[in-house]
Amino acid sequence: TLGTQTDYRDGEAQTDPYSPEYIVRSGSVPEILTLATLTWGRGLPAGQAEMEIIDRIREKRAWEAALPPMDSPSNIAKRLKMMEAMERKEWAYREEEIDKLQKVQMEVFKKLLQRREENRNELNAMRLNDHWENHQKAKEEKMRKIQHDCALMLRKLIAKRKNWMGKLERRDIIREYNDFASQTYAPLSRIGFFPDNNSDYYAVKNYYLNTFAGLCELEKSAPPSIFPIKIKAPKPKCIITKTGYIKRSGRLEVVLAQVHQ
Repeated sequence: TLGTQTDYRDGEAQTDPYSPEYIVRSGSVPEILTLATLTWGRGLPAGQAEMEIIDRIREKRAWEAALPPMDSPSNIAKRLKMMEAMERKEWAYREEEIDKLQKVQMEVFKKLLQRREENRNELNAMRLNDHWENHQKAKEEKMRKIQHDCALMLRKLIAKRKNWMGKLERRDIIREYNDFASQTYAPLSRIGFFPDNNSDYYAVKNYYLNTFAGLCELEKSAPPSIFPIKIKAPKPKCIITKTGYIKRSGRLEVVLAQVHQ
């Protein structure tokens, strides 16, 4: 299928292109040998920068071929002048390359600084957000406590306002029994009521069940038909089979009895 062909084709498995062996003829310098330093992933396949390098190599080879021979003083002076011009040209080209590299480095540094600034701003924003959330939680908790204290004080003021003159009031029994939070249903210990002292107040107390004389009287009044106790003795379990062997349950009961003892 197309997916299998895409995953397992030769181009995905091959690492570096194959370079066959070669033999250079004596007296010849092939131009392609100037690209021997370029490898796959480092200059190959050739781009714009590699093409400029190839053009400069060609220009330099043409310049070397055009140099005058060193057979006369005029040719030597001309050769020196051409070499100085080429040297100045090489230095200018080198300075231009350095400027390009510096510009690229500056762009990279700008991007790194921008990314670091963005990360720092994001971290500061997260810290400020956490700080703001903590302040909001503290504020809400403080407001909740203030509201609770306000409601408590209002209830106290309302209770004081009911009898602000301090007059004695007659007991309203109907109102006390209608209110399940009153002293009738839930008396307070500070007014002399201790519920633990009368813990058996609501317990059922019967004369016929709690005293010996009551039990004797209850026994005399009961009909005699209820006194005979009819208990059937349980049949013993058969732990021996017809063939005379002891069952596994019987052996287990013996072991349990020994462990219990």
